Amino acid sequence: MRFSIKKLFIGLFTIGIITNTLKAQISPPGLGDTNTAFWTAFGIKYQLDPTGKTQALSYIATGLKSSPANNNPLSQQAIFVLNHEVYHSFTPHHQYSYAISYRRQPKYESNSPYKKEGVEQEFRVYGRYCYTFNLGKRWKLKNTARQEFRKFFSPDFRNTEEDFQLRARFKSQLIYNVSAKNNQKLTLSTEALFSISHLNESGSHWNSFGYREMRIATYYIFTIPHSPFTVDVGYMNDLIRDSKSIHQGGVHYLAADIIWNIPDKKN
Repeated sequence: MRFSIKKLFIGLFTIGIITNTLKAQISPPGLGDTNTAFWTAFGIKYQLDPTGKTQALSYIATGLKSSPANNNPLSQQAIFVLNHEVYHSFTPHHQYSYAISYRRQPKYESNSPYKKEGVEQEFRVYGRYCYTFNLGKRWKLKNTARQEFRKFFSPDFRNTEEDFQLRARFKSQLIYNVSAKNNQKLTLSTEALFSISHLNESGSHWNSFGYREMRIATYYIFTIPHSPFTVDVGYMNDLIRDSKSIHQGGVHYLAADIIWNIPDKKN
C-alpha cells in the first residue's frame, strides 16, 4: 500500500510539473477519517496596490461531515474557519503568499450515538511559493510548496494531546480555460501532505516525520454574469494514510464557494 501511494504521488506530481493553480481559489481542509463531507466558504478578494501585483483574500467557511454510521455529509458539524491570505506576484510566473488562520473543530465520541464530546481550536500560520507554466492558450499549470505551523488548544486555551505541528504541502493544479464567456475554467489538482508533531501525551515528545495524506480535487469555476462574484463548485478525494476510509476509496467531499472580487477603485 505504501509503495503504491508513493508511485501514485510521483506520477501525479510529474504531471503537475506540466499546471497552474488559480489565484485565491479556496480548497477544503481535511476533516479527518470520515465517509463524506461538505465544505462551503464565502470570500472577499481585493487589491492592495495600484499595480494589482499584491492581492488579499479573506474568507469565512464551514464544513460538515457524515457520522461513522452513515454517508450523509450533513450529519455533523466538522469545522469553522476564518482565514486571511496576502498574495504577491513579483513576476508573471512567480508568486508567494503568507496567511494566518483560526479554526474550530468539534470532537465526537467514537461509539454510537457519536455525541459531541469537546472542541479543539487551532491557530495556523503558513507561507507558500508558486511557479506557473503557460501551456498554450487554454492550459496552465502551477506548482506550489506550502509550509505550515499549526498550534492546537482546548476550548479554554489549555494544551491538547497534540501540542503543535509542522507540515509541508506540495500541490500541482492543471487548469483548462473552457470559455472566455463568464471566465469558465476546469481544474484538476493533486496535493501531498507531510508532517511532524510535538505531542503532550505520555510525556513531551515528537512523532516521526512522514507522509500523511493525498488530496485529489476537480473544480468547475465561473463568474456570475454581470456581477463581481466567482463561484467554485467541486469534488475532492482525501486519501489518509493508515485510515479506515482509505480502504473504501478515501473521504469524498463536495464543495461550493463564492468569492466577491472587489475591483480596483481606479477602475
